[in-house]
Amino acid sequence: MSRRHPTVAEDEIRGTAQGTAPVPLSVLDLVTVGAGRTATDALRTSVAIAKLTESRGFHRYWIAEHHSMPGVASSSPAVILAHLAAHTTRIRLGSGGVMLPNHAPLVIAEQFGTLEAMAPGRIDLGLGRAPGTDGATAAALRRADRLHEGADDFPEQLAELTRFLDDDFPDGHPYRRIHAVPGPVQATSPGGVQSPHRPPLWLLGSSGFSAQLAGSLGLPFAFAHHFSAQNTIPALDLYRESFRPSAVLDEPYALIGVSALATDDEKEARRQVRAAALSMIRLRTGRPGLVPTPEEAEAHEFSPMEEEFARSWNANVIHGTADEVRSGLDDLHKRTGADELMLTGNAHSGDVRLRSYELVADAYGLPTTP
Repeated sequence: MSRRHPTVAEDEIRGTAQGTAPVPLSVLDLVTVGAGRTATDALRTSVAIAKLTESRGFHRYWIAEHHSMPGVASSSPAVILAHLAAHTTRIRLGSGGVMLPNHAPLVIAEQFGTLEAMAPGRIDLGLGRAPGTDGATAAALRRADRLHEGADDFPEQLAELTRFLDDDFPDGHPYRRIHAVPGPVQATSPGGVQSPHRPPLWLLGSSGFSAQLAGSLGLPFAFAHHFSAQNTIPALDLYRESFRPSAVLDEPYALIGVSALATDDEKEARRQVRAAALSMIRLRTGRPGLVPTPEEAEAHEFSPMEEEFARSWNANVIHGTADEVRSGLDDLHKRTGADELMLTGNAHSGDVRLRSYELVADAYGLPTTP
C-alpha cells in the first residue's frame, strides 16, 4: 500500500533575522520558579514572554525537559506547549528538548502529532539523549536502571520515532500496523485528510555525539552553549564537517542556547545573575531549590569554592544593559557562526525575565506587530 508521507519544509527550520539582529532570535524557557512564587506564577510568566516575543519577531519558543528540580517547572514540555499554543498564533513552539531515552518513541510521536494538530505548521520536536535530571530520577522515569544503555540506544530510538512520525515501518516489522495518531495514517483512511507537514526533528547536544549524528542525518542541530561553552565551537565544527544534505536540509543549520539577561541598570543585572548562580551552586551540590532572590544571594556568605563557581558560571552569562547584551550577542555570533541565537534568561522574578526580552528586542530594533 502506498503511503503519502508528511514533509518538512526547509523554511520551517530556517528563520529570518529581524531588525538589526545578525541572525534570528529565539527563546529557551525552563519555566523557572523563584522563592515566594508558585508554578502557576511561572507558567503565567511563560505565557507573557511567549506573547511578547511573538509580537517582537522572535522566531521560536522552546521548553526544556527537566525533572525533580523545585526551581524548574518544565517537566512536561508537551503540556506546556499546548498551553502556549492556545495563547499564540505565529511563533514556532517546540521542545528544547524532549529527553528521548525517558520516553517511548510512540508516546512522543502521539504527543507531538497532537501538538501539530493544535498549531499546524509551527511545532518543533527537539530531542536530547541526556536524562535531564539525576540518575535516580531517570531510573524512576524509565522504570529501569539501565541509564547508559538508554543513551547508547539513542540512534535506534530516533529511527523508531521517525518511522512513527512518518508512518512508514516496512512490511514484516512488528510495528507495521501500529500508528501514531494524529498522524499520516489518517490520510490513508476512507475520506481521510491529513496535514502535509510534520514537526521538524532537531537534535540537541552539549558534546560531539549529537553534533555528528545530526550532521550525518542532515538534521538541524541545537547546542547548549549556555552550560557547555567550552565545547561550542568544536561541536559546531564537527556538525558542519559531518553534514550530509538530506530531504530536510541542503546545508547545515545550527542554533546555540545562550544565557542572556538585560536590565535597565548594569548593577541590577549583576545582582540577578549572582542569585541565579547561587541557585546553580545548590543544584550542583545536591540541594536543588527555588531560585533565590537577589537579596538572599547578597546575604549569602559564598565560600571560596562557591565564589569561584559563581565567577566561572557568570562569565558565560551575557548580562548588563541592553547595549551590553547586544554587543555580547553580536560577538558570540561572530565567534561561532551560529545560524540562530536562542536566549534563556534565568532570574528570580518573572518581571525581570520579561523585561529582559523587551530590552533585547528594543536594542535590535525588532518590529512590533499585534
